[in-house]
Amino acid sequence: MKKLLLFIGAILFSTLFYDKRIGLNLFLFSIITISVLYVNNKDDFKNKRTLLYASLYLMTGLAVFFHDSLVSVIANFVTYFTLIGLLSQHKSSIYINWLNGLYTTIAGLFHRNFTFNEATQEVEPKKNVDYIHLIKIIFIPSIILIIFIGLYQNGNPLFSKIIASIDLSFINVQWLLFAGLGYYLLSNIHKPIEVEPATEIDLKTGNSLSKTNAFSIPKLKQENQLGVILISLLNALILLFLITDITFLITNDDVRASVFSSQVHSGINALIASIVIAIIILLYVFRGDINFYKDNKTLKQLAFTWIILNIVLVLSITAKNGQYIYYYGLTYKRIGVLVYLTLAVTGLITTLVKINKIKNIWYLLRLNTKAAFIVLIISSTINWDYHITNYNFNYAKSMDFNYLIELSNNNTFLLKEQAETKVLGQDSIKRIEDKYNKYVYELRTNSWQELQYDNLKLETK
Repeated sequence: MKKLLLFIGAILFSTLFYDKRIGLNLFLFSIITISVLYVNNKDDFKNKRTLLYASLYLMTGLAVFFHDSLVSVIANFVTYFTLIGLLSQHKSSIYINWLNGLYTTIAGLFHRNFTFNEATQEVEPKKNVDYIHLIKIIFIPSIILIIFIGLYQNGNPLFSKIIASIDLSFINVQWLLFAGLGYYLLSNIHKPIEVEPATEIDLKTGNSLSKTNAFSIPKLKQENQLGVILISLLNALILLFLITDITFLITNDDVRASVFSSQVHSGINALIASIVIAIIILLYVFRGDINFYKDNKTLKQLAFTWIILNIVLVLSITAKNGQYIYYYGLTYKRIGVLVYLTLAVTGLITTLVKINKIKNIWYLLRLNTKAAFIVLIISSTINWDYHITNYNFNYAKSMDFNYLIELSNNNTFLLKEQAETKVLGQDSIKRIEDKYNKYVYELRTNSWQELQYDNLKLETK
């Protein structure tokens, strides 16, 4: 039954994806994948985390159907690897899930059927299968059969006519190879496996720091003094910067767009880098036994102050980016800055918790990779092209029309609506019409595997 399901899945895989664009097929394949995983790992699907990740996997597949964006496709792949990896080991960190999911997808079948013999330094089959005999019983009879068909064709005109009348042109070799790829893929993942060294190390590594044998009061006193001086100076510097920066923002209500443009391009990257460096410095200062030094309260208070001031710095950068968006409109780059700032705040808060609760760097890695995963999933559900276009037409003080027209087809219907309701130049209207007509033709020629939500919208127009 399980083998039959793999064969059916392979046929469906080729039916869905062979010579087709991404659309409804990715969501349908998500259902097939979960079905194969459920049949072979029923007990694992009693786990709440498994159900959660399976639901997220389906959700990203639906996001691709509603708006076929690169972000949603990437999110679908990432949740796929996360779900596969979770089934290999429920207690591992999310980045180990990604590793196990990727390894299973590429080499699961090989891993389950072969092993590396340390003594002979050779790869050996885990099961006693005579592969040479298997090849013989497939290829030798086939070759001999073909030879005899050729001989009999020359000896019997009627037999030759029957053989000649057999039309095998309906067989699509590429389609069959694609089905073979689908079978290999599903065979790999149906029983997920783990990368043993990495998974084992992850499971053994906790989140808390512990005092080392090298604990030395005199050395820690010196480290504490160095940390206090360094972070005090950094606090004074960032405080001075924030005072001047906030004063500039408050006292310049209507700053020219060119000024903000210059500040954003030249300043934001540097400020973002400063936040990353700030986190690295704090991780270095609180890397070991200094966490257990009884006179480190001043150092901790200074570190907490610096983290809070860095969060204020993030808010300042957000305000500048917001002003830039107000003048020039939304773009993916400006949205990317906001996403990064969200992750930066998360990193700063988790660093504060790490110092306060005496956690290790693995704690930060585990929490922040989860945060990045959540941000990716949320981002995949948003039709960014639509919202960028809508904001720029209706709220931005100036608009780069060329940028909007070069976005994906996710904003095509909205552009058409704007062309009908807004005063635009003839050239702009023509470019919108061209994009609209081309997209409508593409939708109307979509096969059922390539269907998108816009196909349904088109039918209602």
